[in-house]
Amino acid sequence: MKPNIKNIAVLTSGGDAPGMNAAIRAVVRTGIYHGINMYGVMQGYQGLINDNIKPMDARSVSNILHLGGTILKTARCLEFKTDEGQQIAYNNLKKNDIDALVVIGGDGTFTGAKRFSENFGVKVIGIPGTIDNDLVGSDFTLGYDTAINTVIEAIDKIRDTADAHDRLFFIEVMGRDSGCIALRSSIASGAEAVLLPEKETSVTDLIDKLALGAATKKSSSIVIVAEGHKQGGAYDIAKKVKETFDHYDTKVTILGHLQRGGSPSSYDRILGSRLGFAAVNALIAGETEQMVGLKGNEIKLTSIKEALTAHSFKLEPDLLEMTEVLSI
Repeated sequence: MKPNIKNIAVLTSGGDAPGMNAAIRAVVRTGIYHGINMYGVMQGYQGLINDNIKPMDARSVSNILHLGGTILKTARCLEFKTDEGQQIAYNNLKKNDIDALVVIGGDGTFTGAKRFSENFGVKVIGIPGTIDNDLVGSDFTLGYDTAINTVIEAIDKIRDTADAHDRLFFIEVMGRDSGCIALRSSIASGAEAVLLPEKETSVTDLIDKLALGAATKKSSSIVIVAEGHKQGGAYDIAKKVKETFDHYDTKVTILGHLQRGGSPSSYDRILGSRLGFAAVNALIAGETEQMVGLKGNEIKLTSIKEALTAHSFKLEPDLLEMTEVLSI
């Protein structure tokens, strides 16, 4: 028997990602289309604790598809990790007659949602919003495509100056535990090497590869470093390389939070819309503790518990091989 869902709240939590606003818009308008009262929680789980819950109508999400960030704001909330904090949040949901939650975020957001649902029976559906693309159950997470495009645009510009001056650039991208951004951007930008958290690459191996490129008259080299690489960040690796390989003038660029900002790509706008639409329909159908994701261009449900097994996420073998073959 399907639940009688009358009031749904949506929140964004953790790091922001391009496309979150598209998902918010789809959640709100899909709920309203089905006669459900919709609410927005400001500043994620902190907003649940502070009772910062606002009613939303169809016009409150007008003209936000193209905006980066999140109109609901976001925050990291340590208090929500405690039993006391979750009890306050639950009391506020009951006070506002909220029947279910749609949470948009990454692994930290889903971990909190799973525990909240288990402890208090709150119906919850997750939308994977993280540029890291590190949640099992979706081929692409919201914001990942835009982040890659941002990285590629930056690398293309750096390549121009690298070629002009025979320079070796180390470019650090986000990816503490996941090398997804680094891997795809390395192929799309024609980087000479990429260093990933999931793959052991010694400084000696990197130097050998750079030396081979220099011997075949490469005028510049780009090395992309995921921030979580075991040999250290871009500055650490650049210093080690410079000590033994001085063929190039060596420079370092840290792209940092630039990767999270900017107008979402058309792909992320459509993905956010599809996932937001699916999240509300999943709640109406009686689902809970599930994540909506994209698998083979179809929307699929994956339990939040399974989605959090990020260690099971594998980088594509053909892409890994291509980084070696195409960079000669």
